[in-house]
Amino acid sequence: MPMKWLQRASLFSIALVTALVSSFPQAQAQATLPYKNAQLPVADRVADLLSRMTLDEKIGQMTQADSSAVPNPGDLTTYGLGSILSGGDSTPSSNTPTAWADMVDRYQTAAMQSRLGIPMLYGIDAVHGNSKVVGAVIFPHNIGLGATRNPDLVKQIGAATAEEVYPIGVRWTFAPCLCVARDERWGRTYESFGEDPEIATSMVPIIDGYQGTSLSSPNTVLASAKHYLADGGTAWGSASTGLDQGNATMSESELRRIHLAPFVEAVKHNVGTIMPSYSSWNGTKMHANAYLLTDVLKGELGFKGFVISDWAAIDQIPGDYASDVRTAVNAGVDMVMVPDKYPTFISTLRSEVQAGRVTTARINDAVSRILTKKFELGLFEKPYADRTNIGNIGSQAHRDLARKAVRESLVLLKNAQSLLPLSPSAGKILVAGKSADDIGMQSGGWTISWQGKSGNITPGTTILQGIRSAASGSQVTYVRNPSSSQVSGYNVGVVVVGESPYAEMHGDDADLSLDAEDTATVQRVCAAMPCVVVLVSGRPMIVNTQIDQSRAFVAAWLPGTEGAGVADVLFGAANFTGKLPMTWPRSMSQIPINVGDASYDPLFAYGYGLSYSTAPTATPTSVPPTATSTALPTATPVPPTATPTATRTSTPTVAPGTPTSTSVPPTATAVPPTATPIPPTATPVPGTCGTANLALGRTASASTVEDTSTYAASAAVDGNATTRWSSAFSDPQWLQVDLGSTQSLCRVRLVWEAAYATAYQVQVSNDASSWTTIANVTGNVGGTNDLAISGSGRYLRVYGTARATAYGYSLYELEAYGTGSAPTATPVLPTATAQPSTPTATAQPSTPTATPQAGAGCQVAYVINNQWGQGFTADVTIKNTGVSAIGGWTLAWTFGGNQQISNAWNTTLTQTGASVSAKDYGWNGSIAPGATATFGFQASYSGTNAKPTSFTVNGAACSVAP
Repeated sequence: MPMKWLQRASLFSIALVTALVSSFPQAQAQATLPYKNAQLPVADRVADLLSRMTLDEKIGQMTQADSSAVPNPGDLTTYGLGSILSGGDSTPSSNTPTAWADMVDRYQTAAMQSRLGIPMLYGIDAVHGNSKVVGAVIFPHNIGLGATRNPDLVKQIGAATAEEVYPIGVRWTFAPCLCVARDERWGRTYESFGEDPEIATSMVPIIDGYQGTSLSSPNTVLASAKHYLADGGTAWGSASTGLDQGNATMSESELRRIHLAPFVEAVKHNVGTIMPSYSSWNGTKMHANAYLLTDVLKGELGFKGFVISDWAAIDQIPGDYASDVRTAVNAGVDMVMVPDKYPTFISTLRSEVQAGRVTTARINDAVSRILTKKFELGLFEKPYADRTNIGNIGSQAHRDLARKAVRESLVLLKNAQSLLPLSPSAGKILVAGKSADDIGMQSGGWTISWQGKSGNITPGTTILQGIRSAASGSQVTYVRNPSSSQVSGYNVGVVVVGESPYAEMHGDDADLSLDAEDTATVQRVCAAMPCVVVLVSGRPMIVNTQIDQSRAFVAAWLPGTEGAGVADVLFGAANFTGKLPMTWPRSMSQIPINVGDASYDPLFAYGYGLSYSTAPTATPTSVPPTATSTALPTATPVPPTATPTATRTSTPTVAPGTPTSTSVPPTATAVPPTATPIPPTATPVPGTCGTANLALGRTASASTVEDTSTYAASAAVDGNATTRWSSAFSDPQWLQVDLGSTQSLCRVRLVWEAAYATAYQVQVSNDASSWTTIANVTGNVGGTNDLAISGSGRYLRVYGTARATAYGYSLYELEAYGTGSAPTATPVLPTATAQPSTPTATAQPSTPTATPQAGAGCQVAYVINNQWGQGFTADVTIKNTGVSAIGGWTLAWTFGGNQQISNAWNTTLTQTGASVSAKDYGWNGSIAPGATATFGFQASYSGTNAKPTSFTVNGAACSVAP
């Protein structure tokens, strides 16, 4: 028996060796195939591999299936599937990093056993950290990141996310979402960086964080900009749930101005993939829109990556399934997220190609784009999970970064009587509200599961835990929804309330008020003690009553797992620096409301946000007042007691206008601010404009004065940076100054308090009765406004038409400059030694433009694309016809008629009389030779609407396109 066993073993060994030797030449030949040679250029490898593929293998690469629909990994070998995703609630049974890596490698092993050994690409929705994996760090959702106005921070978050996704073998995230949310009722609002395309555009560096400098480097993932295009611009009622996946009805000019701009920037940052939206544009499904996917995205913008459909999105295209498939592919979709019926998809597309309804050239283009990214990712060389740093998922370094992001995202909307910052030794603190001790609540949707859910669903620090740690010298008690008998005997209350988790269409909501439990909790706690309300939500909500009931009110958005960041700011270890990424409406009837609207009267304007009046310290010295159970809510809003830091990424739009009525409302009283603004430092406008402040010390008057003993009109022209004029709480209001004699004015400088004007006019008069408007400012975000003007008169007036807050208008200083003489006075500077940690500054683009250059050649195309009655819109395109780049541009022209511009996009535009000056927005400032930059505007006219006949860029004359 032993001998027979040895004989059989020997025969088996000989057979095995023979098989290995016989297969060696084939293996050696495979190893030398050009597409397997990492030393060759990617384009050569793609061309070689494509030439070896059958039609079915090509279609397989265009197919993405969900892991839940592929229980047998062998299907990747059989069908040659190009990609697998874990969407919705698809996770391995044990949701750990190691389980994920094991699952991905099983699928990859099957893919590598296909005839040509093409690796599959695995994708997940890692939209705010590696949010599919238990234990990973969950960063704030995009709406909070938009409030930070910090592109570098967002880039770091992209890199940290990639570092937490890469070790599990996943090399693709369906992020970032570059949608511009224009309606708070939309269930995906929190996935947006904000309502203004500037914010989304400025946050595009997150793509660099995901993708790194080379996709083949460790800790990098392929990014996917989504959802192309205008998913944030759909009309209420155009979808079954209200907005999501609905129809965006707008002109192409508006589509480009608001929704395309972030994707233009994403392409410049070499984003690897782009995902179309479920929604429609003027009735055409985006997945079926060949003009936008192929002509604009791949043609005009030069996108070189591939287009991946959304989950079963092609099924929504009208027609049968064969029609859906060919329409989507012919429109420009390169890979289809099927996600389950992949055999049917493959056979259907095969039939469409064989019937000639989809060309082989279209298939080859799609597959080439997909293979290019796989080669660039290095998947052919390293197809399996690199688990070297799998233990760093959820690392302290990443949690610290998330905590920093939380701190910077918080927006302080109210701080009456300087309740904040709280003292760590505040005494007895009552923490209440359903969102105070709940990781799921503070993380929102797309966290572990599709819809998210309440509870401690993943490791992290709740806001309550953060408060307990920060208030080490206090007694902290938590009661979720205290009764009237449970709210006595405390020094201060912190009430954390807000929305429960949701995602996509499940978040469409026509009522953005708090639920009954939250409403009752705020009322009980804030009636019994000084309280701060922290709102955890994915969007602005209708919380006017709760703002009135509270002493302080904080918008915390959806902060993620690091709730200690909220406590850091509440207790003064860091300052408030966040600015509203969306306009805060007064009521549901105002929605949609967006900055730049003709009628704009929100509760809080876009860009609003308060900060502490002194630099924060690790141990704050301010202690909130003690309180009894006496009710302290106020019936009307209390004016801000801290100074906002004006950091919006654009300057006001200035154009001529006509003042409205000058009705004088009743006066009102308010608590004076305690903040000390940074003193103004006037810098003369180049040219003949003088440096003497003509308004200094002159007689001033106003439509209303809040308190004549404290906020008199004269306080705005006294040269004292600590005093201010403040009006009553209504529109319109005005402040005027008698310059003593007729002056030729060239510059006006306004230093706003927290209650600034979002829209106002600058006017001159010789008799203080008949006024001429010389500048019309819209889209202002406060801070310091320095305006170049042209006009003459004895009297100068600032006429406010739209307030940024529920309060009045408030100006620290009104300065006027011209060629006349001025009284001499020494400005009084603040005596306080501590300044805000983020100083008040004139609003400027977040990305500074390069020094403007007078290009060697330029051409301007002025196109009126829509005209009606007495209004029109126009697009203006600057083409660099020179040989060197234009680094920052200012385009100037003069209208031949009486055209008056009322709104502009992708530019900062100033109009004085017939003269117009349009400056770049920063992100579109550089124009390479042969390249173009386009902006647009809306205007009115009467009579004829003649086009301008000449233009200059940075002072150099341009040719005019026919």
